[in-house]
Amino acid sequence: MGLADRLAAVDADIAEAARAAGVAVPTRIVVTKFHPASLVRELVELGVRDVGENRHQEAQAKAAEVDDPRLAWHFVGQLQSNKAKAVRRYAAAVHSVDRPSLVDALAADDDRDLGVFLEIDLSGEPGRGGVVPAEAAPLAERVLAAPGLSLLGVMAVAPLGEEPRPAFARLRAVSEGIRSLEPRATAISAGMSGDFREAILEGATHLRIGTAITGNRPTAG
Repeated sequence: MGLADRLAAVDADIAEAARAAGVAVPTRIVVTKFHPASLVRELVELGVRDVGENRHQEAQAKAAEVDDPRLAWHFVGQLQSNKAKAVRRYAAAVHSVDRPSLVDALAADDDRDLGVFLEIDLSGEPGRGGVVPAEAAPLAERVLAAPGLSLLGVMAVAPLGEEPRPAFARLRAVSEGIRSLEPRATAISAGMSGDFREAILEGATHLRIGTAITGNRPTAG
């Protein structure tokens, strides 16, 4: 099955899951990690308008090579504060904001709003990215007070070894708390190739889908 067929099959599954949940079809972000810029160009010609990357060096190079105004770049990986300003230059949104220092590093008074998702740690395991749910509200307030940032909502990865839907239900509860601070922060970035159906059932508005569309990733360089 080629790229176009995989994209069509995933989009059909997304539409079916959205119908079953009685919700609008979520935004589908194609994660192109480790794939060449040529694949991004193919995706654009197939109608894709949102792509995701989780490594700054790779994302920056691809964004420069595929300089297409139709395309929005989403940074979905862990981000070091010292790379935040560079990411701000090409990204439409950062899905992995999990600490005050990163909020401060991403902020800028440059007449442009960068979309921000708060990454929520649903696992409770040390060393995992994300802010614990109890600390999400103060972090949201930090984003709301920062120049050049627009709080879109929350993001999470379902913990390994756990059924995804209950985890996404916890994320939905965090989202409801954030919306009490900022009613416009309605976005929920959740669901990947193996669990996007469960994410849709719990209100996901943005899906981060890689291998189900792009195929197996080349070996990282």
